[in-house]
Amino acid sequence: MPIVDVYNFNKEIVGKLEISDLLFNGEVKTGLLKNCIEYQLAKKRSGNAHTKTKGEISGGGKKPWKQKGTGRARSGSSRSPIWRGGGTIFGPRKRDYEFKLNKKERRAALLSSINYKLKNNRLIVFDTLALESIKTKLFADILQKFDVTNAAVVDLGNDNLKLSSRNIPNIKYIEEIGINVFDLLKHEYLIMSKDTIKKVEERLS
Repeated sequence: MPIVDVYNFNKEIVGKLEISDLLFNGEVKTGLLKNCIEYQLAKKRSGNAHTKTKGEISGGGKKPWKQKGTGRARSGSSRSPIWRGGGTIFGPRKRDYEFKLNKKERRAALLSSINYKLKNNRLIVFDTLALESIKTKLFADILQKFDVTNAAVVDLGNDNLKLSSRNIPNIKYIEEIGINVFDLLKHEYLIMSKDTIKKVEERLS
């Protein structure tokens, strides 16, 4: 099993952590990572642009004038696309961009993204990520000691850490239950506590 160093906030090694082969010693499947990122981005697309056809615009049920004898062109509805206030032809229609990516594929992609961080020395494991108070400067100073300016911080749920990190540029706080491929690959480093790693191992094993 791979063994990683465990740090405290002063960048001192305070122990070693043996981690699962499944979680941190597998293959990095780049094609699957690409599919999972496209899947997540597609789910975020709203697809709200929508124009109405003549059948969706209220009114227009009554024939504007009789068919013959007026000298005007025949017309069946005042909501015709050629009339002002009428429907739109070939305009954008509301749609769902989401596509299916099964659970096994999503799980494998998440494992690949974590493996990628470990193999590229972009994983930092802390003994604990519990901060005593809400203070942005405190957490910013900790990151500075590790020369980290761009990171996804994954934790089990810590309000002090969440609030202290939210105003630091390029730092994304993620609760363990919300860990995902897009945010891990978008940020250069992955920061986790040893307890979080164990929780992720349990969920993905």
